[in-house]
Amino acid sequence: MPDALVLALVVLAGLGYACGTLLGAVWVCRLAGVADPRVSGSGNPGFSNVLRLHGARLALATLAVDAAKGMPVLWLARAAELPPWAQGVVGFGVLLGHSYPLWYGFRGGKAVASAFGVLLVLAPWVALSCATLWALLAWRVRTAAVASLVSALAAPLLGLWLAPEYVGVIGVLAALVLLRHAWNIRRLGRSGPDLGEH
Repeated sequence: MPDALVLALVVLAGLGYACGTLLGAVWVCRLAGVADPRVSGSGNPGFSNVLRLHGARLALATLAVDAAKGMPVLWLARAAELPPWAQGVVGFGVLLGHSYPLWYGFRGGKAVASAFGVLLVLAPWVALSCATLWALLAWRVRTAAVASLVSALAAPLLGLWLAPEYVGVIGVLAALVLLRHAWNIRRLGRSGPDLGEH
């Protein structure tokens, strides 16, 4: 592997992690002067918990921040003409930062919105298809967790059809989202689809 590629990958993946640690829920709620979602509701710093606690306006702002925060570094990765797998490493850095932020004791969110933002840059048709599936399921079953789990499982299959060059990347990102939902998966196995948190 050329030294220039290694250097670019290390720098951009590090920047991706740093961007990922900007938890939209924490900052949006702080700027709005309302309770930190990490100490209320489910305790998860994500869209669903902010929606439950503070309403649609702040939840949508949280979603926008978490989806957009990794985009600049991913655009840099594409501008540097990194191969798809290397762009995926940068995107994975964003999700790691969101899920395990150093500044918050490695206690982050479930990475659904961040994964959407990463895919929107790398494989936009997969991102939009997953978002549509998520919205339909969330509306139908009234449960963000189920919508997130099904969308994550569907993402690699959609990647095979819509963005085959990124299917490996999509699979890894989806696996992290599923890992972050492990508690919800266990609950689903025990009690059925009555889940409230993604």
